[in-house]
This record gives sequence, structure tokens and C-alpha cells, in this order.
Amino acid sequence: MGKPNIVSRVEELVLPIVEDADFELVDVQYVKEGPNWYLRIFIDHPKGIDLDDCEYVSRKVEALLDEKDFIQESYILEVSSPGIERPLRYEKDFIRFAGELIVVNTYKPINGRKTFKGLLQGLDGKDIIVKEDSEEIRLPLSDISHAHLVVEF
Repeated sequence: MGKPNIVSRVEELVLPIVEDADFELVDVQYVKEGPNWYLRIFIDHPKGIDLDDCEYVSRKVEALLDEKDFIQESYILEVSSPGIERPLRYEKDFIRFAGELIVVNTYKPINGRKTFKGLLQGLDGKDIIVKEDSEEIRLPLSDISHAHLVVEF
């Protein structure tokens, strides 16, 4: 099973666990770092996430993944909050975080660039709008490789 299929299968399996606990599934990553594979699940809640929340979800997910046993490699399971520079993946994220400072990376150059930083204006159809200085830039959701909130101190 390929990496994208593993991520989508894990998302499908863990979403009910996360939602039953009244949390939000923010992201699932399956990555190799050095010799180890990591399955990272990021959860959130408007009041925040603590260690007990992560442990609860981790135990439920671990039991389910052991039962389904579809990941060939051995891996390390990590469940955590997304942190202050939370990734933005879904349409609802680009609606919810309108007005926030974000960084967006695209798969291919748009207007000669692949990285954009500015205030998220929101979602318009299948495009997000980012305001850099006084210019509004439309970025198709399908061209976004990664986007996340930015916190400046």
C-alpha cells in the first residue's frame, strides 16, 4: 500500500475515534525520518489539547490499527496537537482562519513564485485569497502543497 493510501486509510479509520472524543482531526502524516517510519496524527479542540487527550486517542487508534494491520513497515505512532503554526488542509480551515497570517507553498510556480506569506482573506470557490501587502493573490486549492498559520512575536 502506497504512502498516500496509508494516510487516507488512517484518516478514514481514526476520524470516528477523534470525532467521538469531540476533537478535530487536523492532519495525518506518514513519513520516514532516518531509519524510522512515523505515523503522526494531529488533533485539536477549541479549548486546546492536553497530554491526556493525546494518550486517549493514541490508545484507541493503536488498538484499531493493530486490528486492521494494513501498514507493512513498523512505525512509531505519535498523537499530538498541531501547535501554534497549525497546518491548513481542508476548505473549512481556510474559512475558519480567515484574517490570520499564513504561509502557503504551491506545487508549481504561480506568478513566478511557489511561496506566499500574507493575511488569509478566505476561500472563494476553489481558490484561497492571500493578501500580501496591498495585493490579493488567488491560489487554487489544488495547487497548494502545504499551508500553515504563522505566529509572529
